[in-house]
Amino acid sequence: MKKILIIAIALIGLQGIAQEKGKEGKRQHNKHHQKMDLTAEQMATLKTKKMTLALDLTASQQSQIQALNLEKSTKRKAMMAERKANKNNEKPKKLTSEERYDKLLARLDSQIAEKAKMQKILNKDQFEKFEKMKKNIKKQGKRQMQNKRKGEHRNR
Repeated sequence: MKKILIIAIALIGLQGIAQEKGKEGKRQHNKHHQKMDLTAEQMATLKTKKMTLALDLTASQQSQIQALNLEKSTKRKAMMAERKANKNNEKPKKLTSEERYDKLLARLDSQIAEKAKMQKILNKDQFEKFEKMKKNIKKQGKRQMQNKRKGEHRNR
């Protein structure tokens, strides 16, 4: 009888811990949606301000980077809207390997063009800091994806 009682208490305790993690994930999900409710101009301004703080940009650099960030954020908003529309369709369209290749090629070309523009705007030290910032952001994204995948395996 004691063993059954101990097992029951342990299971209830574990279930409580699992519930807390679920709530935490929902908070992060809501935070993400609040961030995505910003307009393209607002997102570009925020990113430019963050870059100004990190890289000590001059006023002319700020205006040039603001224009770049605005262009990127409007493209991102359009792509998100397109993805959302495709997601709402009953049968989502599967890309062929050629379409996937073209999409990847276009994305890489735009990244190369963005990097070239940033090199023109920033001085050498600022560009090095910018590259480090991008690498750190990429690492954080990979870490988050790995954590997300680990969580999916636990829920199964």
